[in-house]
Amino acid sequence: MFGTKDHLRAEGGHLLIDGVDVVDIAEDFGTPLYVTSEARLRANGRAYREAFPKADIYFAVKANGNLALLRILAEEGLGADVFSAGELSLVRMAGIPREKVLFNGNSKRRVELEMALEAGVRISADSLDELLTIDEVAREIGEEAQVAFRVNPDVSAKTHPKIATGLKTSKFGIPWQEVVEVYRTAMGLEGVTPVGLHCHIGSQILETSPFVEAAARMMELVGRIVEVGGTIDMIDFGGGLGIPYTPGTKAPTPSELASGITPIFEEGCQRLGISPRMILEPGRSIVADSTLFLTRVNVVKRAHVNFVGVDAGFNLLARPMLYDAYHHVVVANRADGEAEERYTVVGPICESGDVLAKDRELPKVERGDLIAMLDAGAYGFSMASVYNGQPRCPEVLVNGGRTELIRRGEDQSVLLLGQIVPARLLK
Repeated sequence: MFGTKDHLRAEGGHLLIDGVDVVDIAEDFGTPLYVTSEARLRANGRAYREAFPKADIYFAVKANGNLALLRILAEEGLGADVFSAGELSLVRMAGIPREKVLFNGNSKRRVELEMALEAGVRISADSLDELLTIDEVAREIGEEAQVAFRVNPDVSAKTHPKIATGLKTSKFGIPWQEVVEVYRTAMGLEGVTPVGLHCHIGSQILETSPFVEAAARMMELVGRIVEVGGTIDMIDFGGGLGIPYTPGTKAPTPSELASGITPIFEEGCQRLGISPRMILEPGRSIVADSTLFLTRVNVVKRAHVNFVGVDAGFNLLARPMLYDAYHHVVVANRADGEAEERYTVVGPICESGDVLAKDRELPKVERGDLIAMLDAGAYGFSMASVYNGQPRCPEVLVNGGRTELIRRGEDQSVLLLGQIVPARLLK
């Protein structure tokens, strides 16, 4: 049932995560609830470190910005790929050193550029226009910007169109045909030091061939930049390695990814006589399978299909609605039960699209049962909202047989945060 997920097992009819009964966890902390295995998170981070021993691994904070989890990854020696001032603040609080942070993004605000420069982190320039803005801001505040350049390599990642970021139609990156000229421009700017190249072709990629193709194009560009006198200190190949959300699906391991791209990198560097640092930016493949999402059954309704109405909706787990994404469903209090009927799991949000899982063969489901949705650690809580007046839920960490609260659940007061009612409306 759980494949390679050795942190999960069924015992006595209940689902356990790192040996702790999730039914007990739900009783202690309530539902809805995110539950993360610290051991699994650390193991996933170490798998990348072992596969790429000479590279820096930067966790993609957009996947999961919980401060406790970022602190764990910092202890494992990981850096961070950040996309906003908020994410930069989180990784600084988590203790990730500034030399292991890259500020990414296609439309950064001036205040964010100022913050990145003052923090001393490298910036990935997404366009010529942004490069000129970085130079201007750097000179204004008396800092020197270390800048990498995000390449759009026009490589198909064979993934959902909304998370394919390396196609020529994508909003991300400088078209690969223009990168050398933009790099040459940067070499003449007073406030900028160009330090290398960066690409990211997409997310949830289940083959290594797109990464190999992108790496080859990147090394081709590196050679052309070296020819015009450019210095390359870093080459960031991005992230995007997928995971097997659907039982029976296969996904490449970090070691298999390394076997595909490391030879291209090393051969290119040797040929050019350079020794830049390799950087990877995994997110989903580090954090996704470390986490369960628990939700309680409110109603079972037999209509044209069997609906299981739970206490969590797409405001807390948006991926199924956004991408038709699959999360495997386990009835946690009947975890080793045989499938009896087909059910569609839906939430309480006032949208017909509030479907968390469609047409799943499950043991008989009853009101009060506990549903666990697997592989929820990436783009789960980080995409959560308070839509429909539904506050966000708690997060819990499991470590060594113990549970620790790592985020308090919100109450209705969060709906008033920042709101101001003009005095004239209070009469």
